[in-house]
Amino acid sequence: MAPSKQWMQLVDNRLDEIYLIGVQKFLNYAFQKNGEEDEIRCPCVKCYNTTLGTRKTVETHLLVHGIIRNYTFWYHHGERLGEPLSESEHEDEDEDAIEECESEDEVEELLRDLYPNLDGGTTHTGCDDFLEEEPNVEARKFYSLLKDFECPLYKNSKASKLSTLIKLLHIKSMGHWSNASFTMLLKMLKEELLPDGANLPNSYYEAKKIIQELGLSYNKIDACTNDCMLYWKDDSLLDSCKVCGATRWKINTHSGETRNKKGKKIASKSLRYFPLKPRLQRLFMSTKTSTLMTWHKDKRVDDGIMRHPADSMACKSFDELHPSFAVEPRNVRLGLASDGFQPFRNSKTSHSIWPVVLIRYNLPPWLCMKQENFILSMLIPGPSGPGDAIDTYLQPLIEELKELWEVGIETYDASTKQNFKLHASLLWTINDFPAYGNLSGWSTKGKLACPCCNKDTSSIRLTKGKKQCFMGHRRYLSKNHKWRSEKGSFDGTVEKRPPPKVCSGIEIFNQVQDLEGLQLSKDPKIRKNISHENRMDNWNKKSIFFELPYWMCLLLRHNLDVMHIEKNICDNIMGTIMNVKGKTKDTINTRLDLQEMNIRPELHPIQKGEKIEVPKACYTLSPEDKHKLCLFLKNLKVPDGFSSNISQCVNLKDHKISGLKSHDCHVLLQHLLPLALRGMLSKEVCEPLVELSIFFIVLGSKELRIENLEHIEAQIPITLCKLEKLLKLRLLDRFNIGGCIPWSDGYIF
Repeated sequence: MAPSKQWMQLVDNRLDEIYLIGVQKFLNYAFQKNGEEDEIRCPCVKCYNTTLGTRKTVETHLLVHGIIRNYTFWYHHGERLGEPLSESEHEDEDEDAIEECESEDEVEELLRDLYPNLDGGTTHTGCDDFLEEEPNVEARKFYSLLKDFECPLYKNSKASKLSTLIKLLHIKSMGHWSNASFTMLLKMLKEELLPDGANLPNSYYEAKKIIQELGLSYNKIDACTNDCMLYWKDDSLLDSCKVCGATRWKINTHSGETRNKKGKKIASKSLRYFPLKPRLQRLFMSTKTSTLMTWHKDKRVDDGIMRHPADSMACKSFDELHPSFAVEPRNVRLGLASDGFQPFRNSKTSHSIWPVVLIRYNLPPWLCMKQENFILSMLIPGPSGPGDAIDTYLQPLIEELKELWEVGIETYDASTKQNFKLHASLLWTINDFPAYGNLSGWSTKGKLACPCCNKDTSSIRLTKGKKQCFMGHRRYLSKNHKWRSEKGSFDGTVEKRPPPKVCSGIEIFNQVQDLEGLQLSKDPKIRKNISHENRMDNWNKKSIFFELPYWMCLLLRHNLDVMHIEKNICDNIMGTIMNVKGKTKDTINTRLDLQEMNIRPELHPIQKGEKIEVPKACYTLSPEDKHKLCLFLKNLKVPDGFSSNISQCVNLKDHKISGLKSHDCHVLLQHLLPLALRGMLSKEVCEPLVELSIFFIVLGSKELRIENLEHIEAQIPITLCKLEKLLKLRLLDRFNIGGCIPWSDGYIF
């Protein structure tokens, strides 16, 4: 009989006693099935059942590297279909079935946490060492409302009114139903399908009121159409913007009236803000979620390997600076992400809505980045992005974060049956490069576009290309490196400068002090233009995040999303090696710039009468090789879930690859390109591309070791210098500016 396999799910916590016992049971089973053989296949994540090893070797690998999590049918180790399970396995399955049954209705779970005898049984809380307390006022109100709404849907019904309503509203949201169609469904269910006296609301309006009473709604805050101000607090009754004078209300273009047919005024712009404090309190009102909120302290293994943001230097430094915050593991650590998206199906419609999402880093790594565990903080209205004026909309969130840091909020913990003071902190933001500029205040355009290099950014203006070019990668090489003195291979100069110094939070704060109180607005009459030439920097504003008392002390304030960077680099590489018109960085203007700089004479354009001939570069594929590459991607077969169907993006006739999504570029750059280009391009071209691929593989791995990061940190300037020698200009554009390693102020770790 095969032993229990539940221990395999503890691969991220390999010091757990259950995992250690499971390894021994697996080895006993495998060698018993293997007969007289002294070696078996090693199922660790490194060997992946491809190499043989002795019992001691396999045991060491399973403890050091961990077992393959999804290898649940041990066919390499003698297990056969239909083989009976051990008694412990049956017990585990029964427990899982019970848990699944109990978790089918999460509302019932919440009620069981407060009323253990709700279903006639008793629930052991595991808190014998604690003195139980009565829930605070907010928690009592929430539980009371839950109990009131937890009446049966109809007589003898197993489903409750609230559970049914939540599921219906979820389906409405996922299915994009209109409010009218949802009301029609409720009426049909109540009048035709369900028994008389069914306890359902009559309309969507009534259903929404029930959810609002549970504190799961949002606050609607009107905003100036030019993003100058919010109509809240003392300004909530104003009819026009006190900054630019624009009216608060929509005006009928025909009648000039501000009221609609029902006599109601409609705001021209409204922010949907979801209060943070009640949502954080809800996390601790269920034993299921409250116990997970201390994982980063109780279950995390501190063995020098980074698997979770709490393992990073940024988090450890924060805890050292604020011990009073760190001493309570239930205090919430948050990350903030924001970007614009087009909400309408018709992509031709120009509209951009900006959601602001908060991520909880108290949870284990396999849960904290799941969509259902994100907290939607606000929806910033369109039709255009807020730009630098995003600070106007962030005011309610920053105010709540300040209060949560300084005062906290009384919260009831269902797992310990105690009230405690909950605090929260914002550790960093995550965004793409343009949004980085909006949130940080540093303009990501122009000659000083790099926020890491700050005033010491290395860039030149291309005369023909009319763009900024960021090279300067040799600054990051060792002082005695031979490439520092090679003029012809690079930009025609000797590089003697050291790498730029990374500014601390206090230095950044001092740089933006004079911009405090700057009015942010899209109205050209109100907006003050900042002269970057006079300031000698690229600051557009003082970020609202500096209002947080701890913001300037953070080691890492803003992160760049690695998927965006991978897509931009992959698109640039593919466009250049395939020589795609409009996508390649090797244009006639680039060649003319090379000629003007008097470098790489073999690539200079040749004038032949009225025509200009462009010599073929070593990094451009021939038509035959283009066909081979397209054919390789067209016929590629990968495991389910590995990537989307990349073959649909390949046009064999025109030798074009288009329509790649971010994840497609991620797979191409890390796994497919190094394999596909082998033998098509010379070693001097393939080598830096393979090194770039390895860089992102290491950076994007689930487990990060300090020595691996130090290695790729030392290697990436060499790789960029190789690309600079080959392509000379603009391959990586501003997405790897001035040779900056992307995690300088851009990655969690």
